[in-house]
Amino acid sequence: MTTDRPFFVTTPIYYVNDQPHLGHAYPTVAADALARFMRLEGRRVKFLTGTDEHGQKVEQSARAAGVSPQEFADRNSAAFREMDRLLDISNDDYIRTTEERHIRGVQALWRELERRGEIYLGRFAGWYAVRDEAFYDESELVDGKAPTGADVEWYEEDNYFFRLSAWQDRLLAWYEANPEAVAPRSRRNEVLSFVRSGLKDLSISRTSFTWGIPVPGHPGHVVYVWLDALINYITALGYPTGESSEYSIFWPADIHIVGKDIIRFHTVYWPAFLMAAGLEPPRRVFAHGWWTVEGQKMSKSLGNGIPPDYLVGKYGADPARYFLLRELPFGSDGDFSHRAVVGRLNGDLANDFGNLAQRVLVMINRNCDGCVPEPDALEVADTALLGVARALLGAVRTHVSDQAFHLAIEVIWRVVGEANRYVDEQAPWALSRSDPARMRTVLYTLAETLRHLAILVQPFVPSTAAKLLDQLAVPEDRRSFTSLATAPLAAGTRLPRPEGIFPRFVEENAQ
Repeated sequence: MTTDRPFFVTTPIYYVNDQPHLGHAYPTVAADALARFMRLEGRRVKFLTGTDEHGQKVEQSARAAGVSPQEFADRNSAAFREMDRLLDISNDDYIRTTEERHIRGVQALWRELERRGEIYLGRFAGWYAVRDEAFYDESELVDGKAPTGADVEWYEEDNYFFRLSAWQDRLLAWYEANPEAVAPRSRRNEVLSFVRSGLKDLSISRTSFTWGIPVPGHPGHVVYVWLDALINYITALGYPTGESSEYSIFWPADIHIVGKDIIRFHTVYWPAFLMAAGLEPPRRVFAHGWWTVEGQKMSKSLGNGIPPDYLVGKYGADPARYFLLRELPFGSDGDFSHRAVVGRLNGDLANDFGNLAQRVLVMINRNCDGCVPEPDALEVADTALLGVARALLGAVRTHVSDQAFHLAIEVIWRVVGEANRYVDEQAPWALSRSDPARMRTVLYTLAETLRHLAILVQPFVPSTAAKLLDQLAVPEDRRSFTSLATAPLAAGTRLPRPEGIFPRFVEENAQ
C-alpha cells in the first residue's frame, strides 16, 4: 500500500427526505474506519460526507410539512450531522448541495459538458419515480412499479439530455482497464450487464418543479437531482479548480462507498459525466449490502429503521460500530438483531478483549507497583505471542484495502484469543509466588501485545482504543502504525489505575 499518496474517501450524500437510520449509519461507519486507518498509516486524508437536498421529493415533502424546502433541508441535514456526532465519525468535510460552493461547481460542470457538445435539448417521455428520483424503462417495471417498489408516473416535458449512449464503449473499456473500479464482483457483473445491454441518453434537467440548481443560460430548467448530487464529490474539493484547490491533491477519489441501490448512478452515469468533461473517474466504487432488522426489511410503515440515538443509547457507539463492521462481509446483506448484537458485545468485546485487558492491567497494578514490568529473557511462548502481534498490521492492511472489514477485525481477534490462551497457560498469578521474574516477563509480553491490539483497533472502536492506550500510558504521538515497531512500552512507566474497557451488556429488566 502506498502510504505517501493522499487518500479521499466518501460516503453517499444522504437524501434529506429521510431521517437517519441504520442504513445510513452503516456506510458512514465503514468510511470512517477507512479514513482512520489511512490516517494511522500516515496518509493525508480527506473524508467527505453530507446531504443531498434538491429534487421534487424534497419540494413535495416540504410543502406537506408547511415549511420552505430550505427550512426542511436545514432541519433534516442537522439530523445527519447529529448521527455523525453520536457515532464518533471523523469526517473532514460536510457538503450540502444547497451550499454556494456546490451550486457554483455544478453549473461549471454543466457549462463544460455543454461546451464539449455532450448536452442537447430534446423531449422526455417516460416513467419517473419521484421517490427514487430516477427514470425507468418500461422493461424495468414490476407490476406497474419501479423495481424498488416505488410508484411511477408518466412524464413528458422538454429536457436537456446527456449523450450517455455515446459513452457505452468507452465505459466498457474503462471497466476492462480498471477491474477493481467496481466492487464487489457481483456488482461489477451487474454494471457490465447493464452497460452491455445498451445505454440511452439521459435526461438531466427538469421543468416541472423549481427546487433545484438553475441550469446556466436556460431559464425554467433545474439540474436533474442525480447530476447535481454526484458532483458533490468534486465541488467539496473546490471544483472548478483554483490554485489552492484540494481537487489537484485528492482527485480522483480513492473510494466512493455507496449502497447497492445506487450503484448504477455511481459506476455508469458518474464516470461518464466526468470523462465527458475531460476529468478522471474515481478509482473505486464499493457497493455495500442492505440490513434487515429482526428478519424484516426496514421500512417507514414498520418503523424499524433504528435511529442512531437509539442504536448508540442502547449499545454504545463503539459496540455498535464493531457489530456493523464485524457481523457480515462488507458488500453482503445481513440481519441486525438484538440477540446478535448482544452476542458480539458480551462475547467478542466483554469476555474476550475486555477481560484480557482487565486481568492483565489489574495484575500489573497489583504485582508490579502499577508500572510496566521489566522483562527477563523471553521464552518461546513469549516470542510466539509477540510475533503474531507484530505480524498483525500486514494482515489487517490487506483486508482493509479490500474493504473486508470483518476479516480485518477477525484477524485482530485471533490474536486476542492467542493472548487469552497465553494468560491461561502461563498463569502469572501463580508465578507471582513461585517465579516473580518470570511473571514480570509474562506480564510485559501481554502488555506489549495489548499495545499492538489497541493501536490496531483504533479505526473500528476509536474511543475504547484510546481508553486502553491511556491505561497503557502510550503518548498521543505514539499511536500511529509507525509506532508499532518503533515505540515499545518502556519498563518502569507508571500506569493509571485500571478501568474496564468493554462492560457486559445487561438487559434493563434483568434481575
